[in-house]
Amino acid sequence: MTRQLGTIGELADAIDAVSARGRRKLIALAGPPASGKSTLATQLAQELTKRGAKCAVVPMDGYHLSNQSLIERGLLDRKGAPETFDTSGFRELVVSLREKETVPFPTFNRERDITLPGGGVVEAECDTVILEGNYLLFDAPIWRDLRPFWDLSIALSVDEAMLRNRLVDRWLKHGLTAQMAEQRAEENDLRNARAVLQAALTPDIRFAR
Repeated sequence: MTRQLGTIGELADAIDAVSARGRRKLIALAGPPASGKSTLATQLAQELTKRGAKCAVVPMDGYHLSNQSLIERGLLDRKGAPETFDTSGFRELVVSLREKETVPFPTFNRERDITLPGGGVVEAECDTVILEGNYLLFDAPIWRDLRPFWDLSIALSVDEAMLRNRLVDRWLKHGLTAQMAEQRAEENDLRNARAVLQAALTPDIRFAR
């Protein structure tokens, strides 16, 4: 049964209440592009750290396929869609986080639009990992197979109009003109956002604020 929560403290309480089924707790934080996943993950990690947890945040974005690979597949204009990620590689990471001590992971540099191999690391003493990404609760092949790994899953609820405004603003900050920013948001990002919302697995917690 999905619970509706609305504060960082409530989310931290929920995480405190679950037990790890592997080496460390794996918390999935899912939501469409520009829903605030990264910000919430950071805030939640800070709260858990205050409570004594050894917490790390692992974004899914490090598993973007390279631009060259996307060009070869004719998918560059769909970057960020489910089929533009290394899903098998991400699954291997999730397994490693459950089983291994020190786990390196790739990160994504949005300014340079490239993946940085080994850009982050989860240390052996880490007991809680917050994984954040668009497709962590996505009902599609491989993605849906991640669901059993989550000790707790959280889905962000955001109004589509707000998403659109945030996405346009994001591209404006990256130097696009207003027309280009709106086109990028409508033709790609919002398509991905709608896919996330329409094919979402049921979360343990739905978070809105």
